[in-house]
Amino acid sequence: MYFHVMLGANDLGASTRFYDATFAVLGVSAKGQFRNDPPAFMYGEPGTGLFLLTKPQDGKEACHANGGTVMFKAGSKAMADAWYEAGLANGGSDVSGPPAPGALPDTVMGYLRDPTGNKVAVVAFV
Repeated sequence: MYFHVMLGANDLGASTRFYDATFAVLGVSAKGQFRNDPPAFMYGEPGTGLFLLTKPQDGKEACHANGGTVMFKAGSKAMADAWYEAGLANGGSDVSGPPAPGALPDTVMGYLRDPTGNKVAVVAFV
């Protein structure tokens, strides 16, 4: 259904370190910078979905959505745990503890805030 999700970042260096580390755990490729004005970075594949990270085009500070979450899929609970640890080690902050049984049946979910404060999450179907 989705082609891409884009989030704003105030410190692209801190944010790309966070997403490089967490996406590497999930097997999502980092494509690097694809635009200069304003700078933007790409992850993923067009056929399966892209995640984009950018400085806001209006030049104002990026801010996180109140109630918004972007959730990524992990292949296992171990992968979800590794995503969580990679995020904490690379500038992310905890939201609700390590991945644990989720609201959906047969899932494990974990939540972090990225360096800008965006809430991101991981889900593994177990």
